[in-house]
Amino acid sequence: MLSVSSSTLARLAARSSRSAGATAATRGMGMKVREEMEELPSNFSMDAIKPPPHGFGDPYPEELDPMAYVRKPVTSAHAIDLKGEGSASALDSAAFGPKGSVVHGRFGDVDVSTVPLEYLALLRPAAEGAAALREITEASKSSSGTILVYGASRPAGMAAVQLANAAGNAVVAVVDGEHSGHCEMVDTIKGLTSEPGTAVAEEYALCKANFRDLVEKTVAGDDFTSHDFDTNQYNFLSDFKANLLDYVEAYPSDLPAAVDAEQLKFQGKEKDRANFRTNMDAYLSQFSPGADPIDPAQLEANFTVEQYELFKKKFGVQTTAVISGGDGVTNIDQFSPAEIARNMCAQPEEAATAAEEGGYPFEFSIKNGPPALTPSLAGGDISGAVIEVTPDLATACEAVGAASTLRGKAEALQFLTEAQRNAHAAASSVVALARKAGGTIRTVGGSLPGLDEIRTPGDGDVQTALKAMEIGDDGTSSLNYFIQVYRAGDWPVYEAYAIHRAKEPLSGPRQIVVTK
Repeated sequence: MLSVSSSTLARLAARSSRSAGATAATRGMGMKVREEMEELPSNFSMDAIKPPPHGFGDPYPEELDPMAYVRKPVTSAHAIDLKGEGSASALDSAAFGPKGSVVHGRFGDVDVSTVPLEYLALLRPAAEGAAALREITEASKSSSGTILVYGASRPAGMAAVQLANAAGNAVVAVVDGEHSGHCEMVDTIKGLTSEPGTAVAEEYALCKANFRDLVEKTVAGDDFTSHDFDTNQYNFLSDFKANLLDYVEAYPSDLPAAVDAEQLKFQGKEKDRANFRTNMDAYLSQFSPGADPIDPAQLEANFTVEQYELFKKKFGVQTTAVISGGDGVTNIDQFSPAEIARNMCAQPEEAATAAEEGGYPFEFSIKNGPPALTPSLAGGDISGAVIEVTPDLATACEAVGAASTLRGKAEALQFLTEAQRNAHAAASSVVALARKAGGTIRTVGGSLPGLDEIRTPGDGDVQTALKAMEIGDDGTSSLNYFIQVYRAGDWPVYEAYAIHRAKEPLSGPRQIVVTK
């Protein structure tokens, strides 16, 4: 019994000691302890503690991974020469000289400071575009006008588009068939032009009437407020009457709704035939009903221009009532224009005064033209056209030019591929409009039968292209390209791969440049 009592007392003593310590700790949390500040050593300074690598002071040298590959510096850039087997062009290239200068394969030393080396590999087509634009401007004796460009996604054509736009010309660009299927490229070329200029795909230029109308609107300006409403209002009215009679005939009042009668034919299982029409009537009741017959003679006599104007205003009243939740007078659950027109034929309405009728913004009126919201921009007369010679266009023109008779030309076109025929037709649309306007036509990137090729670009053309390529303080330039770079200096096999990509069919809307 003594041992038990001793162990019990020991446990009680330990429990009481733990409670006392916990109490002291609890009290200590509520006390304010006065800390004594240690004096700094006499030899202490701010430089005694080095800052972390991401902090202040000189950064620690970064330790390089011995297995990491270090890229070689780029010393030259080359365009792809597609002749023969293809190669990295020695003429269309740019390389750094001994004292930091840049030497071009064709034009020698060039004075550039903010032009990317890859852009200099495309200096020849850029200078050709500048030369074509200069010759057209000199021949037209006008600093601005409308310039037509075929092959606008090619190097020289793209340069002509951007330089002509920067000079204040309105540009109508045509993207050739090899790149016209690339919607983003067509939109990008369109973005390189300014209003009223634009860019279209080659397929659009095949429709000669549509392309002619587009160019005429660009030349003269597209003012939608200049229509002769005094004459056209009767054309609008006659078209409406014809459409109304056709509508009444197609959707008579014996139909539960203005839908095609074929939808009311039963095509299900026989067990569902009994309830088919009941279900269809209930479903179609939510749509506008069919129209009662309208007497054509009464329509022609009573439905005048004034009645048509009142009829159009009812749409604005109905729309306002639906949006606002109803005005207490207008039925917002059902609106049948055919019934309204029939009632107006039977009993013509009187026009309200100007103060009573109010106005609806952007309301169509056959009596009054819409207000001019934006100024009408006119590009001016056609100054000329720039034709970029594509492979398909060169093949087509060579075949057609070799024939001496009209029959022979037609037979030559018949044996061409569709891409070649389309290229010939689209370029012909551009050439025909330029010739009709008396403009100057120049080809770049090659020659075509019956058209004048540009002369060799001079020093002024080269300087114009270089100045347009310079990157300004805001990071933009007047002449830009879409370039895909292959670093053959690091991986020599990339040169052969770049040549392969450049020579494959439909290689894509970008320029391939090899760096070494």
